Amino acid sequence: MGIDYAGSPRPTLGVEWEFALVDRTTRDLSNIASQLFDRVHASIGEQPELHHRLHRELLANTIEVVTGVCDTTPEAMADLAGTLRLVVPVAQEMGVDLYSAGTHPFAAWSSQLLTPGDRYQELIERTQWWGRQMLIWGVHVHVGVADREHVMPIVSSLLNHYPHLQALSASSPMWSGTDTGYASNRAMMFQQLPTAGLPFQFESWAEYEEFVAANLRTGVIEYLNDIRWDVRPSPRLGTIEVRICDGVSNFRELAALTALTHCLVVDLSDRLTAGETLPTMPPWHVQENKWRSARYGMDAVIILDAEANERLVTDDLADLLTRLEPVAERLGCPEELRSVDDIARHGASYQRQRAVAERTGGDLVAVVDSVVRELDLG
Repeated sequence: MGIDYAGSPRPTLGVEWEFALVDRTTRDLSNIASQLFDRVHASIGEQPELHHRLHRELLANTIEVVTGVCDTTPEAMADLAGTLRLVVPVAQEMGVDLYSAGTHPFAAWSSQLLTPGDRYQELIERTQWWGRQMLIWGVHVHVGVADREHVMPIVSSLLNHYPHLQALSASSPMWSGTDTGYASNRAMMFQQLPTAGLPFQFESWAEYEEFVAANLRTGVIEYLNDIRWDVRPSPRLGTIEVRICDGVSNFRELAALTALTHCLVVDLSDRLTAGETLPTMPPWHVQENKWRSARYGMDAVIILDAEANERLVTDDLADLLTRLEPVAERLGCPEELRSVDDIARHGASYQRQRAVAERTGGDLVAVVDSVVRELDLG
């Protein structure tokens, strides 16, 4: 089957930011997303472009705030902030706060409600226990790519940088009242769903089309978006969608991760245009890197290449940021890219959450409090 690809005439940017709703007193999850949507939409009135900035998700405890089509990271952050300034006061009036991390430290999956909708019901009917377990939240970054034939080579080469993005964003060390020992338990949870996890490393768009056709024919998927890879093409939008990152609690880190993602995709696209063959690694190295960065976060020693050379992820990150500086200047995000180093130096969210738990004698309500406080709208 042929899959039309819209193509983006420039390297545009879009960000999708997932939030859980947590009760302001108990700090447990609150299943009132539908009521929140109704109130926010009523307050917006006749501004249809703003209605598209807020999306429903699988669970009734979750909202997703999305940007329009942006050109720079600062533009995307301003777009998100504008929407959140509409949402946060309404949420507070309803007795809930917005919380963004990869998982909630103590919520029970069995207490959560589904958002009404046939597709969500079908997903749970098929995936059963694993589907109901998906108390997870993340950030998705779309980057526009002009040439359809560049998409799959970029997807495959981006996997070399998977552990960098996962380690920096890791924010899900706790699950159901227990410290899992992982920096990103979300990464391990989400890959249990069929068609989720690491993408196949196809060399051409035609191979991707054959894969999709076979999955549609055999009933593995019903819609293209049922392919839930950590990095995937978004043909309708003409983008590559990077879904590696855990939920991010604050604008500073979100801007850093968005800038890094934008620069990585554009750098790889530029190198393809210049005639370069992009570097890739065997799938078994990519899979091991995902596990190492999920388990050890910023302390992960990652595999660098097909020859199995290894390096501490933060050491490799420093060189990567230096190499991407000219790209960041061109894309209008030099400060945001430089702030990636602040995460490496001062600690990622999973480290801050563990520090709060240790300081408070294991008070997981205090952990939720600490994550909520980091969302500063200025």
